[in-house]
Amino acid sequence: MHQFVLRQGCSGELQLFPHIIELGIKKNSCIQLNSFQESATDSLRIYCITDGKFEWLINHQQHLLYPGDVALILPGHKFASEKGFLEIGSLLWIEITIHHLERGGMIPEKWSGLSENESAAIGKMLLLGNSNVFSKFSEAGRIIQIMQNELFKQEIGFYTRVNQLIDELLIIITRQLTKQNNSGRDFPKAFMQLEQTLRQHLAHQWTVEEMAAVIGIGTTLFNEKVKKYSGFSPINYLINIRISEAIKLLKNQDVSVTDIALELGFYSSQHFSTTFKKLTGYTPSDVRKKYILNE
Repeated sequence: MHQFVLRQGCSGELQLFPHIIELGIKKNSCIQLNSFQESATDSLRIYCITDGKFEWLINHQQHLLYPGDVALILPGHKFASEKGFLEIGSLLWIEITIHHLERGGMIPEKWSGLSENESAAIGKMLLLGNSNVFSKFSEAGRIIQIMQNELFKQEIGFYTRVNQLIDELLIIITRQLTKQNNSGRDFPKAFMQLEQTLRQHLAHQWTVEEMAAVIGIGTTLFNEKVKKYSGFSPINYLINIRISEAIKLLKNQDVSVTDIALELGFYSSQHFSTTFKKLTGYTPSDVRKKYILNE
């Protein structure tokens, strides 16, 4: 494995790939003081350790990485070596631009083969995941090495293949993230975590695929489990959460019904009122009047 660094704007191999900011393999055989200070970028960075031991600070949390481990640095997260320099060892990495990575998920790029739902689910899991490090996850490093070979050889179809590999890398990282998040967790606990996530982002137009991704299982199994556990389909369960939150918000007389509707993910105040009355037997205005009378 030969060391190299490809940088956007400097390396011809990346000319067709403006979304790849940097890709490299480094064998660090000596220590350079103050060579690894804290930084943060708007890109997504993935580091794979192949040799040595590294002590890094990622988003203010200390991590110890060994061969086979992978570090995920999200846009805006601060990243540095705890000692201020890169330790002796070997690693490979890729830094890519991911536009529109926000709480609503991730919008698919033109180069990507991911569907809109898949991109949204992956983006949401990256942001909601509580882990920046994956232990013994050498598969990510293998994919980056294949990318290197494709970029250097530039055989027929290499453009499509490299982009497919980036998609594959995002997919396997997201799957690993869901496995770590749900490792040893029974469904009731995972379901409680899902409800908490939904309540924090009720304005988002959730799909069943995105909700299943939070749990870390397929949509068919997710539908079955939610129905069995709650008695509702996933979408109806979400609607019930929105209505329960609406009842609380209606106590505040200073917030309009329209604002409450939009804040909770309803398309309009009329849609909100119709759904609210269907589930409670009252209109939002009726409930608000009851609160006023009871004050």
